Amino acid sequence: MKNIKFYIPILIAAFVMTSTRCSEDLLDIENPNTPTVESFWKTEQDAEMGLNAAYNMFYKPSTWTRWIYFRYDLTSDEGHSTSPWGELADWTRFKYSNYNFWDGNNWHWRDFYKAIFRTNQVLTYVPAIPFDEARRDRILAQARFIRALYYFQIALLWEDAPIVLEISKPDDQPEQRTEAEIWAQVEEDLNWAKDRLPEKWDDPNMGRATKGAAKALLARAYAQQKKYPEAKAELDWLVVGDGKQYYGLIDNYRENFTHNFENNIESVFEIQFSDRNKGNDSDNLSASMGFQRTQFFAPGGIGWQDGKARAWLIDEYKKEKTKDGKNDSRLLTNIFYKQAYKDFPDAANNDTLVYNRQWNNVDWGNETFIKKYSTYYYRDREDYHAPNNFRFIRYADVLLLYAEMLNETNQTADAYQYVNMVRERPSTNLPRLEDAYPEIGTDYNLFKKRLQMERSLELCFEAVRWMDLKRWDLLTTQAGIDELRTRDIDFNNFTVGRNHRLPIPQVEVDNNEHLDQNNPY
Repeated sequence: MKNIKFYIPILIAAFVMTSTRCSEDLLDIENPNTPTVESFWKTEQDAEMGLNAAYNMFYKPSTWTRWIYFRYDLTSDEGHSTSPWGELADWTRFKYSNYNFWDGNNWHWRDFYKAIFRTNQVLTYVPAIPFDEARRDRILAQARFIRALYYFQIALLWEDAPIVLEISKPDDQPEQRTEAEIWAQVEEDLNWAKDRLPEKWDDPNMGRATKGAAKALLARAYAQQKKYPEAKAELDWLVVGDGKQYYGLIDNYRENFTHNFENNIESVFEIQFSDRNKGNDSDNLSASMGFQRTQFFAPGGIGWQDGKARAWLIDEYKKEKTKDGKNDSRLLTNIFYKQAYKDFPDAANNDTLVYNRQWNNVDWGNETFIKKYSTYYYRDREDYHAPNNFRFIRYADVLLLYAEMLNETNQTADAYQYVNMVRERPSTNLPRLEDAYPEIGTDYNLFKKRLQMERSLELCFEAVRWMDLKRWDLLTTQAGIDELRTRDIDFNNFTVGRNHRLPIPQVEVDNNEHLDQNNPY
């Protein structure tokens, strides 16, 4: 059940009207349906509505509704695109001929800064509204969390970009800042927010940012900068500290990606999707709040099949058997493939079928489709309104990142237990890591390399792989690219020193004299 929905924002606009023919009094009439800055931002309810406008940016095709997964999942070695829309497919193959490609670049940039604009409105106007200080701080902390979340994406995708902390105007030309400065802003916002956010919300407010979400996102930011002790310190609260009481792993891995068991103990931060409204993508009360990725990743005849899984993942899953001698059930959850019925002969509820269909040999051949988050378990085709919440940060991710930080801080022996918690989940049921790979021991490099694969097998197609590859220097070294090429032929197009970040939309560079195109684009 969706407990909170961040509905369409109040649009704040100021209009000045003059006329030589009419009395100013006749024109000076407020439209109650179009509040102005002067008439809005007066009450606690206004503050909440302004904050909801910032949350609402999650429901845009450029953010977590649709296109972001083409960048984070399909451009990584886990996925690829065979879209008949050539420019879209090329954008996942590191072929950037048009820096103004809307769906792969400009819309991300525009809407990330649009979300930041909305948080800046909250942070500017809400402090002057008289109401309970603790409630006001919770609103401001959520705004800071959301702003940090978007600056995180900007640092990850473009690296050098403007930092805008005030309410922007159409003619502003903000200065370009360095990646390090953007990370510093992420840290500042999350450090301010983390102790002002509640550890847990009541049911009507489920889905809002919490202290644990802020700490987990801050840990991600520290880890990306290789500030490993700082990242570990933030994760301590969730894994071994007071926050541990709120989190855990659910028994059935599969249910993390359906709409049946949302906001469970494994959820650290979850974007709340719904099929309640089946409108378009605009800013109005009937706009869609559905998860659209499933429509683009489903097999042909069911969806658009623009995004597909790389087959090497199937081989990796099958390298190990469970404690009772079976294949890893995460494979069945995450990928549609032709031989699934052979690999999982005792699968329940026709789970080896594809939306209750036998494999279409003519149209699908030996393709491998992304199954995670699809709605095959209750309907026979996809649309633009899937109700599944997107688990932005799962506790399994936290545990594996914590193990990584322990390894990075010379505590490899202590890291095993947190990997094993994920491997020994009842539905996964794999042997302990030290039993399966005794040769690793406490060797830093061997543990790190195995952990990289553990993260992919647990977290594939959850929009974290690009972040991981970048943190591990696999996108910034020739050795890293050579490794990725063995799994994904698209990396034959990758140029070291160039494709680890996106070009800034050229229209932004052309219109802002303080903005330089990312070198060597």
